[in-house]
Amino acid sequence: MNYMSVKDIDSIDTWVNEARIIKKHPLEHKKLGADKTIGLLFFNPSLRTRLSTQKAAQNLGMNTMVMNFDKEGWALEFEDGTRMDQGKSEHIKEAAQVISQFCDIIAIRAFAGLQDKEADKAELVLNGFKKYATVPIVNMESSVGHPLQALADAITLDEQLVALQGRKPKVVLSWAPHPKALPHAVANSFVEMMQKQDADFVITHPEGYDLDPEIVGKSTVEYDQKKAFKEADFIYTKNWSSFENYGQVVSQDGSWTIDQEKMDLTNNAKFMHCLPVRRNVVVTDEVLDGGQSLVIEQANNRTYAAQTVLKKILDNM
Repeated sequence: MNYMSVKDIDSIDTWVNEARIIKKHPLEHKKLGADKTIGLLFFNPSLRTRLSTQKAAQNLGMNTMVMNFDKEGWALEFEDGTRMDQGKSEHIKEAAQVISQFCDIIAIRAFAGLQDKEADKAELVLNGFKKYATVPIVNMESSVGHPLQALADAITLDEQLVALQGRKPKVVLSWAPHPKALPHAVANSFVEMMQKQDADFVITHPEGYDLDPEIVGKSTVEYDQKKAFKEADFIYTKNWSSFENYGQVVSQDGSWTIDQEKMDLTNNAKFMHCLPVRRNVVVTDEVLDGGQSLVIEQANNRTYAAQTVLKKILDNM
Protein backbone atom coordinates (compact mmCIF):
# COMPACT_ATOMS: atom_id res chain seq x y z
CA MET A 1 0.00 0.00 0.00
CA ASN A 2 1.23 3.47 -0.96
CA TYR A 3 -0.16 6.85 0.06
CA MET A 4 0.46 9.03 -2.97
CA SER A 5 -2.65 11.21 -3.11
CA VAL A 6 -6.06 11.84 -1.59
CA LYS A 7 -7.40 9.38 -4.17
CA ASP A 8 -5.80 6.60 -2.09
CA ILE A 9 -8.40 7.25 0.64
CA ASP A 10 -11.18 4.74 0.03
CA SER A 11 -13.53 6.27 2.62
CA ILE A 12 -12.81 9.71 4.02
CA ASP A 13 -15.29 9.22 6.88
CA THR A 14 -13.65 5.94 7.92
CA TRP A 15 -10.15 7.39 7.81
CA VAL A 16 -11.14 10.51 9.76
CA ASN A 17 -12.95 8.46 12.40
CA GLU A 18 -9.88 6.25 12.80
CA ALA A 19 -7.64 9.32 13.07
CA ARG A 20 -9.81 10.79 15.82
CA ILE A 21 -9.63 7.52 17.77
CA ILE A 22 -5.84 7.50 17.33
CA LYS A 23 -5.73 11.09 18.58
CA LYS A 24 -7.40 10.00 21.84
CA HIS A 25 -5.05 7.03 22.26
CA PRO A 26 -1.88 7.83 20.27
CA LEU A 27 0.27 5.14 21.89
CA GLU A 28 -2.24 2.28 21.70
CA HIS A 29 -0.48 0.71 18.69
CA LYS A 30 3.06 1.27 19.96
CA LYS A 31 4.06 -2.33 19.18
CA LEU A 32 2.77 -2.27 15.60
CA GLY A 33 5.91 -0.65 14.21
CA ALA A 34 8.42 -2.45 16.43
CA ASP A 35 11.61 -3.28 14.51
CA LYS A 36 10.34 -1.30 11.51
CA THR A 37 12.12 1.74 10.06
CA ILE A 38 10.78 4.69 8.11
CA GLY A 39 13.07 6.81 5.98
CA LEU A 40 12.03 10.47 5.64
CA LEU A 41 13.63 11.99 2.54
CA PHE A 42 13.42 15.76 2.19
CA PHE A 43 14.28 17.41 -1.11
CA ASN A 44 12.76 20.65 0.25
CA PRO A 45 12.39 22.39 3.64
CA SER A 46 9.88 21.27 6.23
CA LEU A 47 8.71 22.01 9.76
CA ARG A 48 5.27 20.50 10.44
CA THR A 49 5.60 17.66 7.93
CA ARG A 50 8.95 16.51 9.23
CA LEU A 51 8.18 16.70 12.94
CA SER A 52 4.62 15.37 12.75
CA THR A 53 5.54 12.40 10.54
CA GLN A 54 8.50 11.57 12.75
CA LYS A 55 6.31 11.77 15.87
CA ALA A 56 3.62 9.65 14.21
CA ALA A 57 6.18 6.96 13.39
CA GLN A 58 7.53 7.03 16.94
CA ASN A 59 4.01 6.74 18.36
CA LEU A 60 3.78 3.49 16.39
CA GLY A 61 7.12 2.26 17.72
CA MET A 62 9.04 2.76 14.48
CA ASN A 63 12.64 3.79 14.07
CA THR A 64 13.07 6.94 11.98
CA MET A 65 15.89 7.98 9.66
CA VAL A 66 15.82 11.51 8.25
CA MET A 67 17.85 12.70 5.28
CA ASN A 68 17.86 16.19 3.76
CA PHE A 69 18.46 14.87 0.29
CA ASP A 70 18.96 18.28 -1.30
CA LYS A 71 21.96 18.92 0.97
CA GLU A 72 23.20 15.49 2.05
CA GLY A 73 22.51 13.13 -0.86
CA TRP A 74 23.96 12.69 -4.30
CA ALA A 75 22.17 14.57 -7.07
CA LEU A 76 19.77 12.04 -8.60
CA GLU A 77 19.08 11.30 -12.24
CA PHE A 78 15.46 10.30 -12.99
CA GLU A 79 15.50 9.87 -16.77
CA ASP A 80 16.02 6.37 -18.15
CA GLY A 81 18.72 5.80 -20.75
CA THR A 82 20.55 9.01 -19.88
CA ARG A 83 24.32 9.28 -20.33
CA MET A 84 25.30 10.55 -16.89
CA ASP A 85 28.28 12.68 -17.85
CA GLN A 86 27.00 15.91 -16.32
CA GLY A 87 26.09 16.91 -12.73
CA LYS A 88 23.97 13.93 -11.66
CA SER A 89 25.93 11.36 -9.65
CA GLU A 90 23.39 8.60 -8.91
CA HIS A 91 20.38 7.14 -10.69
CA ILE A 92 17.02 6.71 -9.00
CA LYS A 93 17.13 3.00 -9.97
CA GLU A 94 19.97 2.28 -7.56
CA ALA A 95 19.07 4.88 -4.94
CA ALA A 96 15.48 3.68 -4.47
CA GLN A 97 16.48 0.03 -4.27
CA VAL A 98 19.29 0.70 -1.82
CA ILE A 99 17.13 2.85 0.48
CA SER A 100 14.48 0.10 0.36
CA GLN A 101 17.00 -2.25 1.95
CA PHE A 102 17.42 0.14 4.88
CA CYS A 103 13.76 1.15 5.34
CA ASP A 104 10.37 -0.53 5.57
CA ILE A 105 8.57 2.64 4.43
CA ILE A 106 9.94 5.59 2.45
CA ALA A 107 8.33 9.02 2.82
CA ILE A 108 9.27 11.73 0.33
CA ARG A 109 8.91 15.51 0.12
CA ALA A 110 9.74 17.10 -3.24
CA PHE A 111 8.17 20.38 -4.35
CA ALA A 112 7.21 21.53 -7.82
CA GLY A 113 9.91 23.36 -9.75
CA LEU A 114 7.25 25.67 -11.27
CA GLN A 115 9.26 25.92 -14.48
CA ASP A 116 7.94 23.00 -16.54
CA LYS A 117 4.26 22.14 -16.07
CA GLU A 118 4.48 18.72 -17.68
CA ALA A 119 7.59 17.76 -15.70
CA ASP A 120 5.88 18.75 -12.45
CA LYS A 121 2.72 16.85 -13.35
CA ALA A 122 4.88 13.79 -14.12
CA GLU A 123 6.02 13.74 -10.46
CA LEU A 124 9.51 12.52 -11.38
CA VAL A 125 10.78 12.20 -7.81
CA LEU A 126 7.71 10.61 -6.24
CA ASN A 127 6.97 8.31 -9.17
CA GLY A 128 10.66 7.45 -9.55
CA PHE A 129 10.71 6.09 -6.02
CA LYS A 130 7.37 4.37 -6.51
CA LYS A 131 8.69 2.64 -9.64
CA TYR A 132 12.00 1.40 -8.26
CA ALA A 133 11.53 1.10 -4.50
CA THR A 134 10.48 -2.25 -3.08
CA VAL A 135 8.69 -0.81 -0.01
CA PRO A 136 5.61 1.42 0.43
CA ILE A 137 5.88 5.11 -0.47
CA VAL A 138 4.27 8.02 1.39
CA ASN A 139 3.84 11.46 -0.18
CA MET A 140 4.90 14.19 2.27
CA GLU A 141 4.14 16.84 -0.43
CA SER A 142 4.96 16.49 -4.06
CA SER A 143 4.73 18.69 -7.13
CA VAL A 144 0.95 18.49 -7.36
CA GLY A 145 -0.34 17.18 -4.03
CA HIS A 146 -0.07 17.26 -0.25
CA PRO A 147 -2.34 14.41 0.89
CA LEU A 148 -1.10 14.34 4.49
CA GLN A 149 -2.12 17.98 4.89
CA ALA A 150 -5.49 17.30 3.27
CA LEU A 151 -6.20 14.44 5.67
CA ALA A 152 -5.28 16.67 8.63
CA ASP A 153 -7.64 19.30 7.23
CA ALA A 154 -10.43 16.73 7.02
CA ILE A 155 -9.84 15.77 10.67
CA THR A 156 -9.92 19.44 11.69
CA LEU A 157 -13.15 20.09 9.81
CA ASP A 158 -14.78 17.01 11.31
CA GLU A 159 -13.91 18.12 14.83
CA GLN A 160 -15.76 21.39 14.22
CA LEU A 161 -18.91 20.02 12.57
CA VAL A 162 -20.69 19.33 15.87
CA ALA A 163 -21.18 23.08 16.25
CA LEU A 164 -23.22 23.09 13.02
CA GLN A 165 -25.76 20.68 14.54
CA GLY A 166 -25.96 18.43 11.51
CA ARG A 167 -26.19 21.23 8.93
CA LYS A 168 -24.13 20.82 5.75
CA PRO A 169 -21.19 23.23 6.01
CA LYS A 170 -20.17 25.83 3.48
CA VAL A 171 -16.41 25.63 2.94
CA VAL A 172 -14.50 28.21 0.91
CA LEU A 173 -10.97 27.80 -0.45
CA SER A 174 -9.67 31.31 -1.01
CA TRP A 175 -6.54 32.46 -2.83
CA ALA A 176 -4.58 35.22 -1.09
CA PRO A 177 -1.57 37.29 -2.21
CA HIS A 178 2.03 36.23 -1.63
CA PRO A 179 5.34 37.76 -2.74
CA LYS A 180 6.63 34.45 -4.15
CA ALA A 181 5.37 31.96 -6.70
CA LEU A 182 4.02 29.00 -4.73
CA PRO A 183 3.03 25.48 -5.85
CA HIS A 184 -0.53 24.19 -6.22
CA ALA A 185 -0.05 21.08 -4.08
CA VAL A 186 -1.94 22.09 -0.92
CA ALA A 187 -4.83 23.64 -2.85
CA ASN A 188 -5.06 20.64 -5.19
CA SER A 189 -5.28 18.12 -2.36
CA PHE A 190 -7.76 20.25 -0.42
CA VAL A 191 -10.00 20.38 -3.49
CA GLU A 192 -9.75 16.61 -3.93
CA MET A 193 -10.52 16.06 -0.25
CA MET A 194 -13.53 18.39 -0.32
CA GLN A 195 -14.89 16.55 -3.35
CA LYS A 196 -15.19 13.52 -1.05
CA GLN A 197 -17.17 15.54 1.53
CA ASP A 198 -20.85 16.39 1.88
CA ALA A 199 -20.39 20.15 1.83
CA ASP A 200 -21.18 23.30 -0.11
CA PHE A 201 -17.68 23.88 -1.47
CA VAL A 202 -16.54 27.02 -3.29
CA ILE A 203 -13.14 27.99 -4.70
CA THR A 204 -12.50 31.73 -5.00
CA HIS A 205 -9.54 33.49 -6.62
CA PRO A 206 -8.78 36.33 -9.03
CA GLU A 207 -9.11 35.63 -12.73
CA GLY A 208 -5.89 34.12 -14.02
CA TYR A 209 -5.43 31.91 -10.96
CA ASP A 210 -7.61 28.97 -11.94
CA LEU A 211 -6.24 25.66 -10.70
CA ASP A 212 -5.76 22.61 -12.92
CA PRO A 213 -9.21 22.06 -14.49
CA GLU A 214 -8.70 18.29 -14.28
CA ILE A 215 -8.57 18.62 -10.49
CA VAL A 216 -11.22 21.32 -10.07
CA GLY A 217 -13.70 19.31 -12.13
CA LYS A 218 -17.26 20.39 -11.33
CA SER A 219 -16.37 22.26 -8.12
CA THR A 220 -17.85 25.76 -7.95
CA VAL A 221 -15.49 28.64 -8.77
CA GLU A 222 -16.36 32.22 -7.79
CA TYR A 223 -14.17 35.18 -8.83
CA ASP A 224 -15.87 37.56 -6.36
CA GLN A 225 -14.25 36.82 -2.99
CA LYS A 226 -16.79 38.73 -0.91
CA LYS A 227 -19.68 36.93 -2.60
CA ALA A 228 -17.99 33.58 -1.95
CA PHE A 229 -17.52 34.40 1.75
CA LYS A 230 -21.21 35.05 2.44
CA GLU A 231 -22.63 32.52 4.92
CA ALA A 232 -19.39 30.47 4.87
CA ASP A 233 -18.64 28.24 7.85
CA PHE A 234 -14.95 27.65 7.04
CA ILE A 235 -12.45 29.82 5.16
CA TYR A 236 -9.39 27.87 4.02
CA THR A 237 -6.78 30.25 2.66
CA LYS A 238 -3.76 29.48 0.50
CA ASN A 239 -1.72 31.19 -2.16
CA TRP A 240 -0.82 29.49 -5.41
CA SER A 241 0.82 30.67 -8.61
CA SER A 242 -0.86 30.70 -12.00
CA PHE A 243 -1.55 27.34 -13.63
CA GLU A 244 -2.28 28.69 -17.11
CA ASN A 245 0.77 31.00 -17.07
CA TYR A 246 2.57 28.27 -15.21
CA GLY A 247 4.45 29.25 -12.06
CA GLN A 248 3.93 32.97 -12.62
CA VAL A 249 2.74 35.60 -10.14
CA VAL A 250 0.18 37.42 -12.28
CA SER A 251 -1.31 39.40 -9.40
CA GLN A 252 -0.41 40.48 -5.88
CA ASP A 253 -3.76 42.13 -5.30
CA GLY A 254 -3.72 43.13 -1.63
CA SER A 255 -7.51 43.38 -1.61
CA TRP A 256 -7.57 39.56 -1.41
CA THR A 257 -5.81 39.52 1.98
CA ILE A 258 -8.03 37.91 4.61
CA ASP A 259 -9.02 40.49 7.24
CA GLN A 260 -11.70 40.73 9.90
CA GLU A 261 -14.01 42.73 7.65
CA LYS A 262 -14.13 39.78 5.24
CA MET A 263 -14.53 37.25 8.03
CA ASP A 264 -17.51 39.28 9.24
CA LEU A 265 -19.25 38.46 5.95
CA THR A 266 -19.27 34.79 6.93
CA ASN A 267 -21.37 32.73 9.30
CA ASN A 268 -18.77 33.29 12.04
CA ALA A 269 -16.51 31.07 9.97
CA LYS A 270 -13.40 29.35 11.24
CA PHE A 271 -10.15 30.35 9.55
CA MET A 272 -7.81 27.63 8.27
CA HIS A 273 -4.31 27.69 6.77
CA CYS A 274 -1.70 24.95 6.41
CA LEU A 275 1.20 27.18 7.60
CA PRO A 276 3.72 28.72 7.26
CA VAL A 277 1.81 31.92 6.59
CA ARG A 278 2.91 35.46 5.75
CA ARG A 279 1.29 37.67 8.37
CA ASN A 280 -0.47 40.79 7.09
CA VAL A 281 0.04 39.63 3.51
CA VAL A 282 -2.04 36.46 3.35
CA VAL A 283 -4.00 37.16 6.53
CA THR A 284 -4.03 39.89 9.14
CA ASP A 285 -2.80 39.45 12.70
CA GLU A 286 -6.33 40.11 13.96
CA VAL A 287 -7.72 37.05 12.15
CA LEU A 288 -4.75 34.77 12.68
CA ASP A 289 -4.56 35.46 16.42
CA GLY A 290 -8.31 35.62 16.92
CA GLY A 291 -10.81 33.09 18.21
CA GLN A 292 -11.88 32.02 14.72
CA SER A 293 -8.43 30.70 13.79
CA LEU A 294 -7.86 26.92 13.66
CA VAL A 295 -4.28 26.96 12.35
CA ILE A 296 -2.68 25.53 15.51
CA GLU A 297 -5.28 22.76 15.72
CA GLN A 298 -4.62 21.95 12.05
CA ALA A 299 -0.91 21.66 12.73
CA ASN A 300 -1.54 19.35 15.67
CA ASN A 301 -3.71 17.09 13.52
CA ARG A 302 -0.82 16.56 11.13
CA THR A 303 0.54 13.94 13.56
CA TYR A 304 -2.70 11.95 13.59
CA ALA A 305 -3.13 12.17 9.82
CA ALA A 306 0.36 10.75 9.34
CA GLN A 307 -0.16 8.15 12.07
CA THR A 308 -3.39 6.96 10.41
CA VAL A 309 -1.59 6.52 7.09
CA LEU A 310 1.39 4.73 8.61
CA LYS A 311 -0.84 2.44 10.68
CA LYS A 312 -2.78 1.40 7.59
CA ILE A 313 0.46 0.62 5.76
CA LEU A 314 1.83 -1.36 8.68
CA ASP A 315 -1.46 -3.26 9.00
CA ASN A 316 -1.04 -4.34 5.37
CA MET A 317 2.54 -5.55 5.71
